[in-house]
Amino acid sequence: MDKNRGRLTKDGIRIYEPADFDGMMKAGALAAEILDAVAPMVKVGQTTGVLDDAIRGMVEDAGAKSATIGYKGYQHASCISVNHVVCHGIPGPKVLKDGDILNIDVTVIVDGWYGDTSRMYVAGKLPRKAERLIDVTHDALWKGIEAVRPGNTFGDIGQAIQAHVESNRMSVVRDFCGHGLGRVFHAPPNVLHYGRAGTGAKLEEGMFFTIEPMVNLGRPETKVLADDWTAVTRDKSLSAQFEHSVGVTADGYQIFTHSPGGLFHPTYG
Repeated sequence: MDKNRGRLTKDGIRIYEPADFDGMMKAGALAAEILDAVAPMVKVGQTTGVLDDAIRGMVEDAGAKSATIGYKGYQHASCISVNHVVCHGIPGPKVLKDGDILNIDVTVIVDGWYGDTSRMYVAGKLPRKAERLIDVTHDALWKGIEAVRPGNTFGDIGQAIQAHVESNRMSVVRDFCGHGLGRVFHAPPNVLHYGRAGTGAKLEEGMFFTIEPMVNLGRPETKVLADDWTAVTRDKSLSAQFEHSVGVTADGYQIFTHSPGGLFHPTYG
């Protein structure tokens, strides 16, 4: 397995070959299938630890590997971030309550390729303010994806996301960003979810990366708890996140992590 296949741009971003899209599609498809399969398990009274155990089993049953188990000491097959947890929530005994919203983030390795995706879920009845947050975050992701085409810049992606979020009087988290991936988990570029159009590296066919905006109902500031993983909003406002892995094509983009069941948004489909 050659982790260094393809060429590097002057910004250190790897350009993959057309045949490599197939490997990313397989990895992304498995990650998306797992997130579909876990959806019926998200309910009031369920624990995040049970959800993670199920995800771990699905990864193993598929003959794949979890990219997060053992990553910098992390020991779970998913990150599960509830309510005001922005990202990297650790699964465990926490019991879901009526109206809780949660992001589940899964990364799998299939034949050396990394499939990385996350989406929002709700336990019980979705509160109106949480529904609006989820809708704005989902649509912000799509605004960013629609800016992906050769010749555009990463600043175009960030600006599209930021403009949509802030026009809805919410805030974009600055402390975490998307990233390059392929045959490695994290690589250049850092994909910021804010910025100025026309700035940053130019997009080229063959780039693979995630777009994964985190949006807060309140202020954008976060803090990491004593476990060195869990990031929460400083003002304890609700946070939401959606993530797709994408590749730049000759005339636009290809999404590697589409939900096969149309379940990417918790109330669509």
